[in-house]
Formats: sequence, C-alpha cells, structure tokens
Amino acid sequence: MQGSIASLYGQILEGNFAAVARAITIVENELSGYDELLLMLKQERHARVVGITGPPGAGKSTLVNALLHYWLGENKRIAVIAVDPSSPFNYGALLGDRIRMSEYYTNPNIFIRSLATRGALGGLSAKIIEITDVVKEAPFDIVLVETVGVGQSEVEIAGLADCTIVTLVPEAGDEVQTLKAGIMEIADIFAVNKADRDGAEGLYRNLRILAHERAHGSNETQVVKTIATTGEGLAELATAIQNHLQAQENLPEKHLHLLTEKCWQLIQSWRMRDLDHHTLYQQLATAIKDGNFNLYAFARSVMTK
Repeated sequence: MQGSIASLYGQILEGNFAAVARAITIVENELSGYDELLLMLKQERHARVVGITGPPGAGKSTLVNALLHYWLGENKRIAVIAVDPSSPFNYGALLGDRIRMSEYYTNPNIFIRSLATRGALGGLSAKIIEITDVVKEAPFDIVLVETVGVGQSEVEIAGLADCTIVTLVPEAGDEVQTLKAGIMEIADIFAVNKADRDGAEGLYRNLRILAHERAHGSNETQVVKTIATTGEGLAELATAIQNHLQAQENLPEKHLHLLTEKCWQLIQSWRMRDLDHHTLYQQLATAIKDGNFNLYAFARSVMTK
C-alpha cells in the first residue's frame, strides 16, 4: 500500500484533480493508507487558506461564486472545500454548494469538493484540518473553505484559515451586539453582502465602529460592502484578502498560533478515535444500573482504559 500511496501523493503534487479527490476520500473515511499519506505531507506549498463563514442566509455561496469569477480573471488556481450539512439518513453531504457552483465544476483551474459535517460541531467536517493540508500540497494559489452557517460555534474556522471572512447581510443589523461575543471575534474581514438592501449602510457603519473598538494598534479589521450577484465590491474584497495574507507573512506568531490550534484539534480527535458512540451507549446502559453511578467517574474510567 505504501507504494500506491506514494504514487497518489506524487500525482497530488502535480495537481491531478482525480488524485486530490481520491486522497480526500481516504482521509475523510480513514481508509487504508490514511496515516501514510498524512505523514508524507511536506507542507511546503504556498497556498493560503481563506475561510468564509457567517449566519444562514448571508449569501456565502454566492460570494464564493463571485470570488471564483474574480480570481479566475487573475489566472489563479483555486480549491473550494464546501462543508454541507449532513444528510440525516446517510451522513453524506447534501451537495447544495456543489450544485450552486456547477458553472465552475469542469473548469481546469478550480477544484470543488463538498464535505459533510457528519455531526461535527463548529460548522466544519471532523477531518477538515487533514483534508485542507492534503489539498494544500497540490499547486493551488488559494484554498477556500466555506462553512455551514451554524452560528457562534463556527469560531473553529479561525484555527484553520489564514484569513477569515465573516459575511453578514443588512437583516443582521440588530444581531450585531449578540453576535459580538462569538463569531464576530474571529473576523479578519467583515463582508456586508447584499449591500443594495435597506439597512446596509447602517450595518456597515456599526461594523466599522466595532472594528475600531477591537483594533490592536494599526491592525483594524476591514469592512467591505459587496453585492455578490452583480460583482460589486468584489475587487475591494479580493484586495482586502490579499493585503491581509501579505501582512500575515510578516507575523510568524500568527502562523504559530494557527499551528497550535490545529495541533490541539488533531490531538483531541486522535485521543478519542478509539471511542465508539454505540459502545459507549451500551457501557452506560450497564453502568447506570449501579446505585453509585457517577458520570464523571465513568468518563474518567473510559479515558484511562
């Protein structure tokens, strides 16, 4: 198996889309060769990860489409990882994002893959760190990760992306203060999408004030107005993304922070990989019959076995 995985890895380095897709399947499902593939990653490529998140209805997928159109005009190669809600029946992705991006599906400079959350918290797939690192080995300029709109818990995107865009719409104006404690804290860029609607200017001003309050020195979060359906504001958004990525190159502590967050999540998942939910259910069914049952003692006993 080692030889075939090495061959697969070589094809990934060459930018073979079929090989990238196969590698994602291996990693996502922990198929044979999963560990070997991850240990081959050199992580020397310069593709940057851009995360797009925000509440449901913010137009994230439309904004992704608009960015793809813009970046294609700059001859960039882009990989899109669209995290869809899991089907409640088979844990597969509902593929809504892939359908919405169908016009780019056969473009030789764009790779699109939908992933299912499979019950993972935080709006991301359980294997998103490993999958993103595999995709980054291919010769892409940008890896774009679009998360499920699940609210404040999707802050984990901040531990994955070099640049995180929080997308909001004018209707979210009254929710800014409640969002402030969670998802608002992770933004590198705010995108006020559907900026032709009523209330857009007010939301824009409120976000500018919030960004100024959160600023550290000269590092103030940029706020950009966009109308993704017409492409208005896309050049400004793309410039803001590029400026942020360039600024991060001079901040090695930011890179170290990202690595720490990714390592933390990997260790967590690996320590729990031998825990089976069904087995845990059966063990609990037996344990609770004990008159001295204590959930915390039980959990500790499971973790120390």
